[in-house]
Amino acid sequence: MPSPTQRVLARVPARLRPFLVRHRRLVKFLLVGSGCFVLTTVIDLELKLTVLEHKPVVALTVATVIATAASYVLNRRWAFRTDGRRPEALLFFLVSVVAIGVNVVPLALSRYAFRLREPYVTPFQQEIADFFSGMVLGTFVAMLFRYWAMRRWVFTSPLAGTHAGPEPGYAAPEMPRDVP
Repeated sequence: MPSPTQRVLARVPARLRPFLVRHRRLVKFLLVGSGCFVLTTVIDLELKLTVLEHKPVVALTVATVIATAASYVLNRRWAFRTDGRRPEALLFFLVSVVAIGVNVVPLALSRYAFRLREPYVTPFQQEIADFFSGMVLGTFVAMLFRYWAMRRWVFTSPLAGTHAGPEPGYAAPEMPRDVP
């Protein structure tokens, strides 16, 4: 019986399959990140519309911390599939603390340095500025940092320098990098 990954790959156009297989960690990381982005957005909006109405930076920080916990589980079990020999949970959360700081800096700048908040702008403009600075720009910069840091320090494998063959569950072998 084919794995879920094999079933999805069978539906992807043949031209894209080698690229997706070659960059499968990045694809999985982006899928996990997309789910956590939605989770962060929902929690952030809920907090901003209820208990943390006047504290948008705190709301985004809380939402990001909750999504980070989900991200660890999904990245550990699915995207990076490591053997658990390193103290990766501690390293993951240290990297994530830095990434959370990176994530909220654009929102804090937007709100407090550039004064994109009431009474200087309309409530609608404030929400648009918050979304693009905190959720879009902040998340994008933090995602780049997280992917680089996770591969470099957290989810490393003792077999990283060897060619151990494809991961189980993939329909195609890993393509050499010089193949178009």
